[in-house]
Formats: sequence, C-alpha cells, structure tokens
Amino acid sequence: MKLIKTAAIAVIGLTLSGCASIEDTATRNAPFSLENAPAPALSQIVDVTDVNVNVSRDLRVSEAEVYYPMADIVWRGDAPGDRYEQVGAIFETSADAATRDLDQGPQARVDIDVTRFHSLTNKTRYTVGGVHSITFVLSVKDPETGVDLIAPREIKADLKGYGGQKATMAEARGETQKKRITEHLTRVIREELSGDIVSAQQAASEAVTRNETLTPSLTSVY
Repeated sequence: MKLIKTAAIAVIGLTLSGCASIEDTATRNAPFSLENAPAPALSQIVDVTDVNVNVSRDLRVSEAEVYYPMADIVWRGDAPGDRYEQVGAIFETSADAATRDLDQGPQARVDIDVTRFHSLTNKTRYTVGGVHSITFVLSVKDPETGVDLIAPREIKADLKGYGGQKATMAEARGETQKKRITEHLTRVIREELSGDIVSAQQAASEAVTRNETLTPSLTSVY
C-alpha cells in the first residue's frame, strides 16, 4: 500500500511539473503587446520645456541662532539676504539639472511649490548636527492649457545634516550645505519624474507615437 501511494504521488508531481513547463513556455513565447509591455517611464513620454518654482511669501522665515527655530524657512547656506529667493534658486538649479534630458514627446511644464525648507542654524551645524527638513509639492502640467499631466503630490526630501567636526571637514572638501542639498534635490526630482506611468495611461505613449498632444483626460497618472 505504501509503495502504491508513493507511485501515485510521483505521477501527480510529474503531471503538475509538465503543466508548469507548458505554461512557462507559452508565456515566454507570447507575442509582445501593450497589455504585457512595461509601462513607459516619464522621461520617455514628455519634453520638459519649463520649470516653475514657487516659494510663497506666506512661509515664515527665522534668522534666530537657536537649535531649532519654529519656522518654515531656515537657511544659513548663503549670506544674509532674501531667503525666499535663495531657496527658490536652489530648487531652480536642481530642477533644471533633473529635467535637462527629458526631451521626448509632448511638451510639459514642471511646477514646484516649496512648503518647507528647514535647514540647520549655525549653532546646530557646528555642534550636534541634524536634518535638513525639506518638503515641496511637485506636478507636471500641459504648458498651454495648465491641465495636470501628473497630479500634484507632496514630496518629503529630508537630508541628514552634518554636525561638529564632520561639518567642518565637509566644508573644507567643498561639500557645503548648499552643494549637498542641491545635488540631493536633483536626485529626488529626477527619481520622481522617472517613475513608471500606470498602465491606464497607455494612451499617452500612443499619442506620442502619433505626435499628438496629451489630452485633458490624462489628469492623474499616479
């Protein structure tokens, strides 16, 4: 009886194995189609022609030399001046670098609304260190109609801030707060703009093939 059971189990196992092999072979030999094709990356379907950065004057700025000022904008990486303009310039530099080679398909405009840019005060930077707390809202729009090609979404782009001797050594190497944050934001923005488009937006790639403009129906691709 034990021998019969063993033989039966072996036969079932071979049968299942055969089914799996047939299915795998069929899948591998299936013709390529839009249904089983990977979704296109944003860099493949839009041509970024403009970047618009907004740093609202409603955001609170602090110049207080304490460990953690209660404010929306805290920035010491530039000489004293208009912090709104300084923060805006950092984002513009980063966004321009991140979108430099996005030049395929219909034209698009990248909008960035900065909602928080809380870097380190000098007191914090040269003692305990901390976190550059950065938040912004990112969207991609049709430059002519203003229609969202990618729905606005909030991006948290925090970066560890050096402190004490590590901060001093980084500064000596040319790794200033401004340089580190600019490069970090470039990576973050690029990664956000290079994400895959969901399959529901296959019409976008088809429109590109026909050299057509993305339509208002592409209101949200995420």
